[in-house]
Amino acid sequence: MGKQEWGIDDPAETYWFNSRTGEIEEGPQSLSVDRVGPFATREEAARADEIVAERARKWREEEAAED
Repeated sequence: MGKQEWGIDDPAETYWFNSRTGEIEEGPQSLSVDRVGPFATREEAARADEIVAERARKWREEEAAED
């Protein structure tokens, strides 16, 4: 999914979860290997693990339905 599909127009106005530090970043600040996102709000970034798990579940279900 691209940023546009997540409702994000400007990458500088996004929030990221830094998996190394556990902190929320405004805009991409750290190395991409340490970032999860982008997210539209700080609250979404704080729930990064939960959101990623939900997206992965949906993708698995879509792939299973295609088979």
